[in-house]
Amino acid sequence: MSEKVNNSPQKHRGPMGRGPMGAVEKPKNFKGSTKKLLKYMGKYKGIVSLVIIFAICSTIFNIVGPKILGNATTILANGLMSSFTGSGEGIDFIGIGNIILWLVGLYIVSALFSYIQGFIMTDVSMKVTYNLRKDISKKLNKLPLKYFDGTTNGEVLSRITNDIDTLSQSLNQSLTQIITSVTSLIGIIIMMFSINFYMTLITLCIAPISFIFIIAIIKKSQKHFKNQQEYLGNVNGHVEEMYGGHTVVKAFCGEDESLETFNKYNDKLYESAWKSQFLSGIMQPIMNFVSNIGYVGVCILGGYLAVSQGLAVGDIQAFMQYVRQFTQPIMQIANISNVLQQTVAASERVFEFLEEDEEIPESDHPITINESDKPDSDLNVTIEGSVQFAHVHFGYTDDKIIINDFSAIVEPGQKIAIVGPTGAGKTTMVKLLMRFYDVNEGAILVDGYDIRDFKRDDLRSLFGMVLQDTWLYSGSIKDNILYGNLKASDEDVIKAAKAAQADHFIRTLPGGYDMVLNEEANNVSQGQKQLLTIARAILADPKILILDEATSSVDTRTEVLIQKAMDNLMKDRTSFIIAHRLSTIRDADLILVMNNGDIVEQGNHNELMAKNGFYANLYNSQFAGATN
Repeated sequence: MSEKVNNSPQKHRGPMGRGPMGAVEKPKNFKGSTKKLLKYMGKYKGIVSLVIIFAICSTIFNIVGPKILGNATTILANGLMSSFTGSGEGIDFIGIGNIILWLVGLYIVSALFSYIQGFIMTDVSMKVTYNLRKDISKKLNKLPLKYFDGTTNGEVLSRITNDIDTLSQSLNQSLTQIITSVTSLIGIIIMMFSINFYMTLITLCIAPISFIFIIAIIKKSQKHFKNQQEYLGNVNGHVEEMYGGHTVVKAFCGEDESLETFNKYNDKLYESAWKSQFLSGIMQPIMNFVSNIGYVGVCILGGYLAVSQGLAVGDIQAFMQYVRQFTQPIMQIANISNVLQQTVAASERVFEFLEEDEEIPESDHPITINESDKPDSDLNVTIEGSVQFAHVHFGYTDDKIIINDFSAIVEPGQKIAIVGPTGAGKTTMVKLLMRFYDVNEGAILVDGYDIRDFKRDDLRSLFGMVLQDTWLYSGSIKDNILYGNLKASDEDVIKAAKAAQADHFIRTLPGGYDMVLNEEANNVSQGQKQLLTIARAILADPKILILDEATSSVDTRTEVLIQKAMDNLMKDRTSFIIAHRLSTIRDADLILVMNNGDIVEQGNHNELMAKNGFYANLYNSQFAGATN
C-alpha cells in the first residue's frame, strides 16, 4: 500500500425539578441496560459485596435497638411498680445501665459500619463515573464526523455531564438505600412478630391501604409532572430565544407578541406545577394519617394484651417504635423505584454513546511523514503537496450520492479555487480531503499515496485551515497562535504574527501577546480574530492549505490586511480556496467549478470566461449584482 499510485484506482433542567414521585425518563430496555451497568461495575463486585455486608449489619444493629431499649423500659416499669407496692427491691439501675451500654455500643458499631459502607460506595461511584468520562473522552476522538453532523452539541454534552452526574449520585445513594430499606422492612416485620403476632397483623393490614393511596396519587400526579417539565422547557426556550434576539425583537416591535407567548407558557407552567406539587405534597400527610390509624389500633390492642396476657410494657414501647419506622422503608423503596429508572435510563444513554459506530480503522502498516534529513523509505515519505482526486464518488448516505466521478490533478504549490452555488459540494470536497469522511468509490491521493494509507493525525498535520467562522479559545493571544504548533518558540510566534499582518494590532492591545481573550473572544474584532487564525496557520507550516472565504465579514481596510496575510500564507504551498466572491480568485492556477456534486468546468479565470459557460454566468451575475 506504500507504493506510489500514478493511475486512477479502480474501486433542560430547569429550576423546578421533579417532585419526589414525579415523572422520570424510563429506559427503553431496563433489563439490558441494567446488565450493561452491572457488567461495567464488574471489577468492583468484591468491594460492592463488602458494602452490602456493612449496610446489612448497620441496619440490623439499628433494628435491634428498640427491642433492647424495650427491655430497659420493662425493667424500669417493673421497678417502679415494685417500689409502689413495696414487694421488691425497686429499680434495677445496674441492669438498665448495662442495657444502655449495650445499646450505645450497638449504635456506635452501626454508625461505624454505615460510615465505612458510605465511604467505600462513594469511592466506587467516583471511580465508575471517572472511568465512564474517560471512556467517553476516548470515544469522542474515535467517532466519525457524521455522528456530530447528526447530533447536537447539547445532546453530546448532556450525556457527558447530566447523565454521568445522575449515575454518580444514584450509584452513591441508591444501592445502599435499597439494601438498607429492604433489610429494614424485613427486619422490622421479624422484630414485630417476635413481640406479638396479632399486633403485627394489624400493622400489616394497614400497609396495603398506604400503597393504594400512593399508587392513586402517583397516577394523578404523573401527567402533571410531565406537563411541568414540558412547559418549563417551553418557558426556558422562549426566554433564551427572546434574550438572544433581544435587539431584533425591539427593532421589529415584537415585545407584545413575545410577552403574550411567555404569559401563555407561564400560565400553563403555573397550572401544571401547582397541581403536581400539591399532589406530591399531600402524599406524606396521607401516609401519616393512615399510619396513625394503625398506631391507634396497635395501642388499643397492646393495652388489652398487657392487661389480659401480661404483655411487657417495654415490648409495647418497642413495638410502637417499630410501627413508626414501618412506613419509612416503604416510602424509600417507592422513591428509589423512580431513581432506579432514572439511573438505568441515564446509563442506557451513556452506553448508547459508547456503542456508536467508530471511524473506519486505520491501516495496519500506515505511511508516516518524513520530517527528518534521512532518505525516504517505503513507509516514511516526504510530502511535497500534490493532490489527485481519482474518480471520487461520495454521498452522506448510500442512497444519495452527491459527488459523482470527480477527478482532478493539483500540482505542488498551485492555488486551486473551488466555486459553485450553495449545495454544489465545495465544503464536502474539503471534508473528504481531510478524511473527515471516506469516499464511497475512487481515491484521493497526496503525492501519489492514498490518504487512507496514512494515520489520520499524520494526514491532518499536512493541512492548515483558515475558515470563515473563526475559532479562538479563552486564553492568551500567544497561546491561541501557539495552538498551530505547541513546540514553537516566542520568536516563532512573533514571526508568524508579523507574516499574518497581526503583530501591529497585537502590540496595541493591553498586555500585547499576553492579553487574555474572553470566552466568546469578542474583546477583539472579527478581522483581528481572522488575522490570529492566519498567524496560527502560518506557525503550523502546513504543506497544504484550505481557505474558506476569510474576508466576507470584515471591513475593506481589514480585508486588505487579511489578503496580504493570506498571500504570505499561500506562498509555495498548495492551496484550496473555497470561493464565494469570484473576484478574489481570478489569479488562481486552477478553478474547479462544481454544480450538484460534479466538476462541470475547470481551468483558469480567462479560460473559463472565454467558454462563456456556467462559471461565466456565475461571475457575471455577481458583477452585475455588485454594480446595481
